[in-house]
Amino acid sequence: MSDEENEAPAEVPTHLPIVDYLVLGDDPHLVANECTGCEARYFDRRNACARCGQGEFASVRVDNAATLRSFSVVHRAAPGIPVPYVSAIVRTDDGTSVRSNVVGLDDPMKAALGMRLTLTTYGCGTDDNGTECVAFGYAAA
Repeated sequence: MSDEENEAPAEVPTHLPIVDYLVLGDDPHLVANECTGCEARYFDRRNACARCGQGEFASVRVDNAATLRSFSVVHRAAPGIPVPYVSAIVRTDDGTSVRSNVVGLDDPMKAALGMRLTLTTYGCGTDDNGTECVAFGYAAA
């Protein structure tokens, strides 16, 4: 038997984050790429910082506590997406801006600027193998 035949099959995850900057587990959180020169934060991969032009970044944890800075209540969406929902920009307590949805409100019209929020995760679909896709949003604190 070859070494490949002796290898254990790769474990199939039961949960996968919808974006690569969402860390799952006992303490779900977001991770940003922070410029080592000016501390600007980005969730996508960058060759250079848009603020200062430097090209070195460090991975940093983003605070889970946040404040609602801007939002819109969406009443029309693609088929299969429940409406209305709250699309928002939140500012975490460490100053990071995050584009997300506000989830868990009984009435989306009760969203208010300045409301305190905290990061939460939820399942948003399951594939044929039983692997659940996990998304994030912010819920009222």
